Amino acid sequence: MTDAAAQGAHRARYRRILSFAAREFVKIWWYELVLPRFGMSSLAERTRGPRMQKFARRFHALAIELGGLMIKVGQFMSSRLDVLPPEITAELEGLQDEVPAVPFADIRVVAEAELGIPLTRAYSWFDETPVAAASLGQVHRARLSELDAADTGLENVVVKVQRPGIDGIVAVDLAALRRVARWLTRVRLVADRVDAPALVEEFAETSLEEIDYLHEAASAERFRENFADDPRVDTPEIVWERSTRRVLTLSDVTAIKINDTEALRAAGIDPAQVAEVFAEVMFDQVFTHSFVHADPHPGNIFVTPGSSTGSGGQTDDWRLTFIDFGMMAEVPDSLRDGLRMLLIAVAARDSRGLVAAAQEIGVLLPSADTAELERALKALFARFGGMGFAELATVDPREFRDFADEFGDMVRSLPLQLPENMLLLIRAVSLTSGMCSGLDPSFNVWDAAEPYAGRLLRDETGNVVQAFASRAMEIAGITMRLPKRIDDIIGRVDDGTVSFDTSRLERRLDRLEGIARRIASGVLFAAMLVGGALLVTPLPPLGITLICASALPLLHSVFAGVGRRGPR
Repeated sequence: MTDAAAQGAHRARYRRILSFAAREFVKIWWYELVLPRFGMSSLAERTRGPRMQKFARRFHALAIELGGLMIKVGQFMSSRLDVLPPEITAELEGLQDEVPAVPFADIRVVAEAELGIPLTRAYSWFDETPVAAASLGQVHRARLSELDAADTGLENVVVKVQRPGIDGIVAVDLAALRRVARWLTRVRLVADRVDAPALVEEFAETSLEEIDYLHEAASAERFRENFADDPRVDTPEIVWERSTRRVLTLSDVTAIKINDTEALRAAGIDPAQVAEVFAEVMFDQVFTHSFVHADPHPGNIFVTPGSSTGSGGQTDDWRLTFIDFGMMAEVPDSLRDGLRMLLIAVAARDSRGLVAAAQEIGVLLPSADTAELERALKALFARFGGMGFAELATVDPREFRDFADEFGDMVRSLPLQLPENMLLLIRAVSLTSGMCSGLDPSFNVWDAAEPYAGRLLRDETGNVVQAFASRAMEIAGITMRLPKRIDDIIGRVDDGTVSFDTSRLERRLDRLEGIARRIASGVLFAAMLVGGALLVTPLPPLGITLICASALPLLHSVFAGVGRRGPR
């Protein structure tokens, strides 16, 4: 394609995306804003389901036709089970597997231009039929040359090659999405809750990283190092000699797709156990490593059986194998701390703690009046807390509707927003939740969260005790050094360096020393008492000992110096 033809195709693509968005905005404006003003809310509500389904079908067709980032947008929407109606998510689920393949001749041109040599020299065998076709590239099986195989210790590999011209397509799609984001800033209902331009920029940064395969390779290596000592997790090895910005060669780790429950059972692997381990591994990524695989859909995770077989045909000898590290989420310390608070609050059914966590994360602005929200969350925990997906499915839909009607207006009135750095994390959480419930219909997210929350709580307890102990030792050190410093001062006075009456100074320094010691005793008492209280449940003997021993510094703090008051 010539440059002029490419530019014309890009302009047509840009107009196509914007015209689709404009039409949908007009429809939403008419049904959701105009008709209710004329007392026709019932019409809008009655037609909402069919309208959402038609929108999803039209977007589905547009995404398949255009490809590029439109596929990514559709995949993200299909994973938002938390906020989007099922009419949309169900229709867009197929985008994960419906991307058309690029002709092999075009793939060969890209690969040979990147590698600088013919494919027949780079690989001893290269399968022309793709294993998978994605929105930005596609994957082929291959076999390394004898020399490369000897150097790497690998033979069978998969080669990921970018689609031709994908850089220009991504640039056009991002330009269109930025324009749509500016439109959204004029919709107050959206602008008050989501910084759409910032959201698009976050999506743009991720997309640009995703078309840089060297960046993906580095992410894969980092992920592999994070779980190097974890037998539950595996990742492919990178063949750096055959990897560039647009071509990525990895060891072939193809195994059972994580959502293939029949194949899992045939291999003696319990899908429910896979769901449990998968949830634990995703928790570890967020709270332990702060580096999260943000695209954990079924095509990117395999279950690799081991060599041994357990009794009764069941085996625990298997591991989760992650691939495709182009979309990764970094979790800043501030966000991780807020998520820790959130998880502990949810596990403890603590409505006040949950509100505080939402404010810490940035979802709920600090200025919000949270009294009504706390009451709503308390009612939510009381009625639905601890229920798994299977139990929730048995609840009368009218009860859900009544609950939503009662608290919906209150929640909508709150200053909620979607903070930055959350887009990919929300995607990862949504996909994880859907995957686990698909593997095990009785999967209960509460059961998965509570042990992890307990561990986090024990860690936090240790951190609190450590902080108290550290502070107490610091003050004790200052207190221990204080007499020597006082003696030095008095010594200089005695030597005549300071020529004034020292009797009053000595008395005041003596009182200051006593006050410092009492303050140190008070801090030690607080540290020992709080530390003991926190340790009573996990370590009863140590906790009780600390509480009892705290009486000694308390007595010293209260009674030290009694009867020693002298003239001032």
